[in-house]
Amino acid sequence: MSESQPPARPSGLFIVFEGGDGAGKSTQAALLSERLEASGRTVLRTREPGGTPIGEKLRALVLEHGHGDVDPRTEALMFAASRAAHVEQVIRPALAAGTAVVCDRYIDSSVAYQGIGRGLGPAEVLEINRWATGGLAPDLTILLDVAPDTGRWRRTSGALAEDRLEAEPDDFHARIRAAFLDLAASAPERYLVLDAGRPVADLAADIAARVAGLR
Repeated sequence: MSESQPPARPSGLFIVFEGGDGAGKSTQAALLSERLEASGRTVLRTREPGGTPIGEKLRALVLEHGHGDVDPRTEALMFAASRAAHVEQVIRPALAAGTAVVCDRYIDSSVAYQGIGRGLGPAEVLEINRWATGGLAPDLTILLDVAPDTGRWRRTSGALAEDRLEAEPDDFHARIRAAFLDLAASAPERYLVLDAGRPVADLAADIAARVAGLR
């Protein structure tokens, strides 16, 4: 009997935005998606947790207030379950069709938030999520680095209330920031790290230039 082979690498482009809450990931993901579409690419913009019907339900349970206590292990497994459905039902089929997938958060967020922030251990959380995704990795991870106080100011300056994770104290968000930076330092070839405090247009230009080199 021949050994099983890993899944073939999809033909599309998989780009992930990471960073602390309030870093501006959604804004930059939208701008990059628009630029890719203008260049003639088919683009799928998506987010985590979410992206599928079951993923959106899990998103509400894990992020919204009012669902009772969510212990760290349960929280990590809910994120991993949402991600498994997202990859299997949405991301892999899109990549196989040649689509550019632009995703707001992926595995690094679980490693940072649950592995480091919740103290479950980055290696353990990474292993669960690699299994959940079948080892699917981004072509590029764009890390928007934001200081905790800046992120909180951005999150609370509008009409929206903070979700369960956003409402954690600044020392929690400081650990998240350090975790993201450590992840990027461990594999610099697959990251683009940018200061989220820079002007939106300047960030978008740097992101577009790096992505252009992938195509």
